[in-house]
Amino acid sequence: MEFNTSIPIYLQVMDTLKKQLILGVLKPGDQLPSTRILASLYNVNPNTAARIYKELELEKICFTKRGLGTFVTDSEETILKLREPMANKAIDHFIAEMTQLGYNFSDMIKIIKERECE
Repeated sequence: MEFNTSIPIYLQVMDTLKKQLILGVLKPGDQLPSTRILASLYNVNPNTAARIYKELELEKICFTKRGLGTFVTDSEETILKLREPMANKAIDHFIAEMTQLGYNFSDMIKIIKERECE
C-alpha cells in the first residue's frame, strides 16, 4: 500500500479496512489479523497496528476477545453506517480534484450524467 504523506498512516489503513467491510471482503464476526500480521501486511510499525485496532474498537467496528484475537463487529447496522461517511469523503475528494482541473459544479454534474449513460 502506498501512503499519502498528508494523512496519518493509521487513518489510511483504517479506511482500507472499512472499505473491506463495506465491500464484504471482511464480514461480521470475521477474525482480523493479529497486530503483528496487520503491521506486516501494511508495512507499518506494530504500535501503529495496535492503534488501528484501538481506534476501530472505539468506533464499535471491531472488538477484542482476550486470548482469542480481534473480530469484526456482528452488527451489520454498524457496518452499513460506514458507507455514507466513506461516500462523502470520496465525493469531497472528487470535487476537490475536479475544481483543481478547472471544472465548476455544473460541469461536474454534466460529466457524471454523461458517464452514467455509458
